[in-house]
Amino acid sequence: MEHSKPEAPEGAQTVDRALALLGLVGRHSADGASLGALVAESGLNKPTVRRLLLALMRGGMVEQNATTRRYFLGEEAYILGTFAAHRHGLLEIAAETLTRLARDTGDAAFLSVRRGWSSLCLHREEGSYPIRTFALMTGRLHPLGVGAGSLAMLAALPDAEVDAALAANAPELATDFPDLSPDLIRGHVATTRAAGHALNPGLIYPDSWGLGIALRRPDGTLAGALSIAAIESRMAEPRRSDLVAKLRAAAQAVETPLAQLYAARTRI
Repeated sequence: MEHSKPEAPEGAQTVDRALALLGLVGRHSADGASLGALVAESGLNKPTVRRLLLALMRGGMVEQNATTRRYFLGEEAYILGTFAAHRHGLLEIAAETLTRLARDTGDAAFLSVRRGWSSLCLHREEGSYPIRTFALMTGRLHPLGVGAGSLAMLAALPDAEVDAALAANAPELATDFPDLSPDLIRGHVATTRAAGHALNPGLIYPDSWGLGIALRRPDGTLAGALSIAAIESRMAEPRRSDLVAKLRAAAQAVETPLAQLYAARTRI
């Protein structure tokens, strides 16, 4: 006999939906989120989205620009984020290292974290090289395995989670990244594990290459990833090996204070 999955109580379901909507607003932090975009991305109807947004606005978690009518994270979200940064502050820890990496290489440097079966770009730091790549932007989500930092994170997961991620992302890969099949990504996972770093040889945009390395917590679990993007000519050897060395040093520079942060957390 087939059993359907029990639904969350109505109140809990409302909270779940509000939190999911808050996350969507946050991912549109640069230009704000339109009502239409939030309806489309949430899968909820317009009246429900309006009702939830009004509740979030009353709590200061979301605010609306009076001119553009777009929605942004509110002051209360900023305050809570500041409090959380002291306990979970990967960006706070990595900011100086990311700036130094972009300065020393001249290329764009990125910090990404895992969100479910996706990779979220927390920050992009521009280098001084005048030619920019069509690479990640802050707040953008990609399926795990798409992009150098994202691939580094996928490769750092156990095999069962790799399989689950590829299965969950298969529809999006087929639609948005038809040249990146789950089998192809699985092969790149094996290569990444063997090399100790990820290489994206223009798989998304032909002249946009990337290198990525996973960041780990003291217990070995995945914390995020650092990556570098540059045009193809700047990724040729021997420069590529030098970039990998700089990435490894940067990862160590982040993981050391991260370990100290987690040690402090265990004493609280």
